Amino acid sequence: MKKIKYVLPVCLVALLFSCGKKEEVQEETLPLVKLQQVKVQPVDQTFDYTGTVQPFNENNIAPSMPLRINRILVEVGDVVKAGQAVATMDQAQYAQQRAQLNNLQVTYERMKNLYEVGGISKHDLDQAETAWVVAKTAAQNLDENSTLRSPISGIVTARNYDNGDMFSALPVIVVQQLNPVKVLINISEELFPKIKKDMPVDLKLDIYPDQIFNGKISLIHPTIDPVSHTFVAEVSIPNADLKVRPGMFGRITLSLGTVDHVVVPDQAIVKQQGTNERYVFVYNQDSTVTRQTVELGRRLDNRYEIVSGLKKDAQVVIAGQTRLLDGIKVEVQD
Repeated sequence: MKKIKYVLPVCLVALLFSCGKKEEVQEETLPLVKLQQVKVQPVDQTFDYTGTVQPFNENNIAPSMPLRINRILVEVGDVVKAGQAVATMDQAQYAQQRAQLNNLQVTYERMKNLYEVGGISKHDLDQAETAWVVAKTAAQNLDENSTLRSPISGIVTARNYDNGDMFSALPVIVVQQLNPVKVLINISEELFPKIKKDMPVDLKLDIYPDQIFNGKISLIHPTIDPVSHTFVAEVSIPNADLKVRPGMFGRITLSLGTVDHVVVPDQAIVKQQGTNERYVFVYNQDSTVTRQTVELGRRLDNRYEIVSGLKKDAQVVIAGQTRLLDGIKVEVQD
């Protein structure tokens, strides 16, 4: 019976030792990974922006002084030409000003004759001339405001008064130039040296999903927003048929040619949880892997363009990343 008491603990120790060796062997098993050589290929450098269509120009037509509106000659939706009359104003003030101007002109001529014969002083003549010039300017101003004309060709988009109303704050007529139209886009500052005037762009509108409208960069704003680190570029779109209207939502595509960049399968890209960081595991000659942060460009079907962070001769892990840590040794699956 005493021999049995000593045999059991010995067996138990042997069993535990055996289990420990098995666990130790399992811990030494290397992660199994699958690799792929990265490729370098030309990648189209296209950039997409969104924006709302705006009129190329907008003119708020109104007199320069409070006047009663005699007659409005156009209606909302009418097409007008540059220089076309759109409203006439009451002529009563103009008639009064013309009568006053005539009287002051007669007075000035009489004072001028008196001055030539020594009947009045030069000061009196200057006062008469000043009054006549002021009245003449006022009459010209009233004459110019008696008929309101559109300075641009476009479409009437607002009429804020009726015949007989007194003009106050709002413009009488609003005319928008719709050929061309424009879209303002905010472009990242690193592209500022590359964006040039007259660069071609494409516009797609939600309302016309199967049609592409061709345009160009018409104006580049010269300053960078210090908060968003973007600058504004104006895109002009020819619009002879007036299909594109202000307020439509559109997407602008801008192409800057092609650049040779590294391209990797999408299986190689890992996202760091809780951040926007993307990384890959690069295989080294000593059978270890290095975690490498990368900057992604465009998605190309089942691949990604790598803008920076990866060499063109690298081999990346495309399967088995779940067990990997930076610097760990791995076993490559054939």
